[in-house]
Amino acid sequence: MPSPEEIVAAAVANLGIPYELIEIDPAFADTAAFCEKYGYPAEQSCNTIVVASKKEPKKFVACVVLAHTRLDVNKRVTKLMGVPKASFASAEEMMALTGMQVGGVTPFSLPPGMPLYVDDRVMAAEWIILGGGGRSMKIKTSPEVFRKLGAEVVSGLAG
Repeated sequence: MPSPEEIVAAAVANLGIPYELIEIDPAFADTAAFCEKYGYPAEQSCNTIVVASKKEPKKFVACVVLAHTRLDVNKRVTKLMGVPKASFASAEEMMALTGMQVGGVTPFSLPPGMPLYVDDRVMAAEWIILGGGGRSMKIKTSPEVFRKLGAEVVSGLAG
């Protein structure tokens, strides 16, 4: 059975957009630690965050924001989801939904039908760093990848 990183690498390759796979020490998978250790700017590194509605039946969405910004869960994301309250999905929920661990979550292997929202500032970057599906890999690519993935670009998704 392929690893989450192998599944993600294949998914990225199939999109037809130039990319680079970056192998990393899993101890430095969290974005701030990755940027510091490997010298990448937070302004071009992205966090993919899975958000869950509070009430049953639970709804889930994935949001991508630049690492130096904060996702606006209480106003922007709840409005997009059409729910009164939401919060970050737990590590267990993320693993069950995506097969990915915190520090490796990426938009490239989300469950079919899961909405993907991207902060408009991500699209202005020349290139970006995204999770690689596991804690041992990151992906450097163009923000154009989100157009291929059918993401919705949202102004003010992060503050």
